[in-house]
Amino acid sequence: MSHDDRKTPPDALRPWWKDAVVYQIYPRSFMDSNGDGVGDIPGITARLDYLKDLGVDVVWLSPHFDSPNADNGYDVRDYRKVMAQFGTMADFDTMLAGMKQRGMRLIIDLVVNHTSDEHAWFVESRKSRDNPFRDYYIWRDGREGGPPNNYSAFFGGPAWTLDAATGQYYLHYFAAKQPDLNWENPEVRAEVYDLMRFWLDKGVSGFRMDVIPFIAKQPGLPDLTPAQRRAPQFVYASGPRLHDHLREMRREVLAHYDTLTVGEAFGVTPDAARDLIDSRRGELDLVINFDIVRMDIDGWRKTSWTLPQLKALYSQLDTAAGPYGWNTQFLSNHDNPRSVSHFGDDDPAWVERSAKVLNTLILTQRGTPFLYQGEELGMTNYPFQALDDFDDLEVAGRWRDLAGRVPEAEYLANVRAMGRDNARTPMQWTAGPQGGFTTGAPWLAVNPNAATINAEDQAARPDSVLNHCRALIAWRRGSADLRDGTYEDLDPDHEQVFAYRRGAGLVVVLNFGRETVRYALPAALGVEGVAFGAAEVEGQMVTLAGWTSVILAVRAA
Repeated sequence: MSHDDRKTPPDALRPWWKDAVVYQIYPRSFMDSNGDGVGDIPGITARLDYLKDLGVDVVWLSPHFDSPNADNGYDVRDYRKVMAQFGTMADFDTMLAGMKQRGMRLIIDLVVNHTSDEHAWFVESRKSRDNPFRDYYIWRDGREGGPPNNYSAFFGGPAWTLDAATGQYYLHYFAAKQPDLNWENPEVRAEVYDLMRFWLDKGVSGFRMDVIPFIAKQPGLPDLTPAQRRAPQFVYASGPRLHDHLREMRREVLAHYDTLTVGEAFGVTPDAARDLIDSRRGELDLVINFDIVRMDIDGWRKTSWTLPQLKALYSQLDTAAGPYGWNTQFLSNHDNPRSVSHFGDDDPAWVERSAKVLNTLILTQRGTPFLYQGEELGMTNYPFQALDDFDDLEVAGRWRDLAGRVPEAEYLANVRAMGRDNARTPMQWTAGPQGGFTTGAPWLAVNPNAATINAEDQAARPDSVLNHCRALIAWRRGSADLRDGTYEDLDPDHEQVFAYRRGAGLVVVLNFGRETVRYALPAALGVEGVAFGAAEVEGQMVTLAGWTSVILAVRAA
């Protein structure tokens, strides 16, 4: 199929992805087909009917490329090869064909801020200062016996590593095994555009672009100020050439295909994100903004949050998107804790009810919903008991920086709540051994509550989180108010109720607590009845039991 055959028609006023529900798969943890303890692509293929029955339109597949796995696939060794643990390219093609047969699309991760240090480009780059690939990466002389500047890496330590053979340092915003690419080199950009075409021509429908704002570096790489060092991501994400690079990517590649592009906007404020997703500018379609999922994180410490603060962020993000932007709606992913443990109530008595409330929030906000694997079941954080229980190199790297300055018990309590491995424990399919994920020893421990929180059990119970999620996704398709209606927070200061209007005809009311509440809707809204869910409604008064939600049909008075 030629590029032109898949170009977006000029009269396509509404992109398909505005009406889609996206489901993220972390392949290492989704389903293991061969008993080696690691999820794989044939395992995903075996569960495609589950995804179809759930009602998702798009699957976002976290990295499946060949990798030495310093950062679980986000260190790519070969962009055109499937990781051996996950299967073969033939397996990938079979999976993709199965998705298309079921009316689903696939987007894959594009990890091009950095590669693995085992990528052929970097292997060549470090051979000598005059190697043709030297300028594919960012090399600098040291300063006063140390690194070129005071940049820090997100996984601990400085963002520079000395290469003894050539006597220069290379830049890496993440691990030392993840050297940053030099996007000022047009040959690098051409390589990236070529590999994008490779996957688009294979039939994928777009990309989730890993830390894409970081590709544009600050001219001259000046030192960070003390204030900037506390949150370096805002400097790393504000290179002046970012928009130039993204517009070129659109011209050279994306304009020739019907795609969805989702940029991970770590370090980007809502107002700055507006330019990235403004449909008139030709850059990205969506961004994954971190304001909500990181609202209660101060560095590595877990802090507190309130419902009015959460509501204020939803309003801020909606306003920032403006008439030419469109938001993603999510509460968890592979880099954040389980949503029900973070924003809900994971006490066994309340976990299902609060998971339904949170899924209702995701699926009824203005924007494209993103569900993370297991969220449709109400999977919870793992009960980590020691730092050795974690596989995440971020946890280990930060502890190397903090050991001796912070009590280990304090650090453990914080990463137990907010660590990335909470979302990476294997999918809980059954109550059987290893949650039905594998017949072998899993790469990361299965949560013990798989005995009570699993897909097999929930598929059989009409009132389960899974069946609530299925029903709401299906109902959402028929609601123009939910898919494209305006958003208005009706009561920003209420400490337990989140009530908002969608379009002209719907009001969503969520009870974020265990106590039953009687809530009066504004008199200007005429309540016509319950559209989805269950609640006692008397005129304008809605009674909601603890951790429940309802969607009401309303009319303007």
